[in-house]
Parts: sequence; C-alpha cells; structure tokens
Amino acid sequence: MLELLQTISWTAVFQIIMIDILLGGDNAVVIALACRNLPAKQRMQGILWGTAGAIGLRVVLIAFALTLLAVPYLKIVGALLLVWIGVKLLLPDDDAHGNIEGGATLWKAIKTIIVADFVMSLDNVIAIAGAAQTANPDHQIGLVIFGLVVSVPIIIWGSTLVLKLIDRFPIVVTFGAALLGWIAGGMLVTDVVFVEHFGAPSTTTKLIAEAIGAILIVVLGRVLAARKRKAVQA
Repeated sequence: MLELLQTISWTAVFQIIMIDILLGGDNAVVIALACRNLPAKQRMQGILWGTAGAIGLRVVLIAFALTLLAVPYLKIVGALLLVWIGVKLLLPDDDAHGNIEGGATLWKAIKTIIVADFVMSLDNVIAIAGAAQTANPDHQIGLVIFGLVVSVPIIIWGSTLVLKLIDRFPIVVTFGAALLGWIAGGMLVTDVVFVEHFGAPSTTTKLIAEAIGAILIVVLGRVLAARKRKAVQA
C-alpha cells in the first residue's frame, strides 16, 4: 500500500481533481435544471443518480477521448442535442399537475442529465485525460476515477445550490439553458468537418458562435413556450 502511494503522481491527481471541479460547474447547472420539477423528496435522488450516471459515463469516455473527438460530425450532432435539451428545459412542464408518476419523472430527469453530460463531456474529458498522461501508465485510469470520485461531493453541492437559486429566482433556468447554447456553439465550430473546411476557429469566431448558440436557445425556447401555453389555454 505504501509503495503504491509513493508511485502515484500526486500532481496528476491534483490536476484531475481541479479540472473536474472547474468543469463540474456545467454539470451542476444541468443536474439542477433537470431535477427542478421533481417533488422535494425526489430531488436528492435525481441529483445522486444523475451524478453517478454522469461520472460513470465520463470515465468510459476518457478511455476513448481522442478517438471520439476525431469522429466527423460528432460534435455537430452533440451541439444539436444540447440545443434540443436547452429548449426543452425552457418549455412549460407537462407534469406540473402530477399527471405522471414520480418514478417516471425521476427517470426522465436522470436521462436528461446523462444525455447532456455525454455531449458536454466530449471536450471536457480531453483535459482530464491529458492530466492523467503525466502519470504512470498503469495508474492512469485509476487516477481519473479517483479524481472524479473526490469531485462528486462538489458537483452534488453545486447542484443543490443551483436548485435553491432556481426556487428563489426562476430566471436562473434561462441562464442555464443559455449556458447549454453557449457550449453547443463552441462545439459546432470545433467539429472535425468544420475545421477541415474553414480552418481552426479564432477566439473571436468561437465567441460569436457561442453567443449565437446561447441567444438561439433562449429565443427558440421562449417562442415555443409561448405557443405551448397558448395551445393549453385554447
């Protein structure tokens, strides 16, 4: 045991934990948005299961990180998925009146968390995999898992905090959806196909794409939400 502790690259461990904590902010927002319509008793279940699924998925993604990012159109599809999820989060909740059982609603929240985290992790896992490469090859996947496990409480705490903010300030939902649009815009212009045709995007181009993505989700979400409310009232 002592020999193992001595051979571990603690610098790599620290880097992985810090990277995942920083990137966990996005996850916390997504988890909170997905769980906001759950009954109070089920919220923590949604946060815990959603976090567990997202973390497990990220460990798997890290093993295939470089291969995944080299697949043409993958980021484009991912960006469209994020837009769809972001718009859905802005639509009025059909289950608000309790027409659907809590279990189904809980599963729906967990599914949203895992799908969103899969898409958002495509870029994020590269940073974690890069930090792990500085360590002993035999310990790399173990270090990644260790770093993710240590950062789980922070993601859960962040999700709980965002949920409290949503309860007090509903506008936070709009900011959260806009964040997904921001990430989607950045993913779109860094896809392999986009880079091959137009070259690597400049910082300005990426910022413009991210801003357009954020605005698109908010505008589209509000328009569709207004139509949905009108259809319900009719």
